[in-house]
Parts: sequence; structure tokens; C-alpha cells
Amino acid sequence: MKNIALKIKDVTKSYQMGKDNVVQALCGVDFEAKKGEMVAIMGPSGSGKSTLLNMLGILDQPTSGTVMVGDIKTKTLSRKQLAALRNRHIGYIFQNYSLIPSLTALENVMLPLKYAGTKKSKSKEIALEELEKVGLLERANHLPNELSGGQQQRVAIARALINNPDIILADEPTGNLDTKSGKEIMDMIIKLNKESGQTFVMVTHNPDVAKLCHRIIRVVDGRIVK
Repeated sequence: MKNIALKIKDVTKSYQMGKDNVVQALCGVDFEAKKGEMVAIMGPSGSGKSTLLNMLGILDQPTSGTVMVGDIKTKTLSRKQLAALRNRHIGYIFQNYSLIPSLTALENVMLPLKYAGTKKSKSKEIALEELEKVGLLERANHLPNELSGGQQQRVAIARALINNPDIILADEPTGNLDTKSGKEIMDMIIKLNKESGQTFVMVTHNPDVAKLCHRIIRVVDGRIVK
């Protein structure tokens, strides 16, 4: 298990939709990602891709099965322990950026360190370093609505990296971007993966994005088929 960053075994997830309707989003899924690996998850809409990503990121709990982050089994952890595990080991990049509109780029990037209890002065110093890495140091005091889509996604990446997590999970990281901005974001992700050895798992509809990853898995009807 030393080389495994994430692993799920025989995971199912069902949702109660109304009184008599149960939707089976995942059906006995097995998946693992090695440390330093870039994995793309592809599949049609409604196939269970985002649900799988939520399981991997322990944002939701499976109906049954095992989810492991490194060698840590998450099933027995309390909500507080799960939150600490996410904050310490996992960074998230979302399609819609998920930036807080009233906070500057710098303040958005600082948030995970605030939740971790890091002193404000230290948080600011580290956040400025991360913004410099993504080429946005000069935009640190701008609000999200003063930034382009590509710049907002760079801020989201800096925020995901601020705690130096082992794993980055991305849901359509280029989905809202034009071709040029999307390529720039993927170039940045590839560079970060090579330099830091972090594990990236991303959901994408874009075959050009998927081809840049080390491995592609396909999800259909809640099952990994390839």
C-alpha cells in the first residue's frame, strides 16, 4: 500500500429519490491511484463520475464498501477526523472555481490555512508564494469578478495546493474555459505533477485533456468498464 495514494474497494452509492425510487449511482466500484499518477475519469452524463470523485475525496460516504486515503481507512473516522484528513491530504479544483466573491484572490487562497489554524501572517506569506507559482502575484488583491475565467481557475489551483496535499481532485478543471486558457491550466497541472509528484484524479469530458493523463478510466452506469 506504500505506493497507493487513493483506493476504493467494492463501493456502492445509492440515493433515495422520492418514496419508492432508489437511484444506484455506483455499483461495486474498485479503483486505485498510485502516488504521482495522473488519472482521467470519463463517461457520459449521469454515469457516476462526479459521485466517484466525491467518494475519492471523502466529500460523501459510500452506502457500502471501503475508501482509503493512503493507508487510512475512512469508514470509522468521525466528521471532525474526516474534515482534518481532507484539509491535510486532499486539494479540490472545481469547474465553477468555487471562489468566495467577497474575498480577494489572496484571501481565497488563504482559506484552507485559516481552517487549519495557521497564523494569519504565515498564511499570507504561503498564499503569496502559491499565487506566484500560478503567475498571479500581481492580481493578489483583485476580487474574483475582476479576474478572467482562466485566472479564477489559477486562484482555485493555488488554493488547492496551499496545504501541500498529496492528492488533487479536479472536476472538469477546464470545462468553463476557452481552448487557450484550458491548455494553460493543463500545462500548469502537468508541471505541478512532475515537479511535486502529487497525485491528480480528474473528471473530464474532453478527450484532449484525458490524453494528457497517465491513465484513463471510463465509467458507465455506475461501473468502471475500462
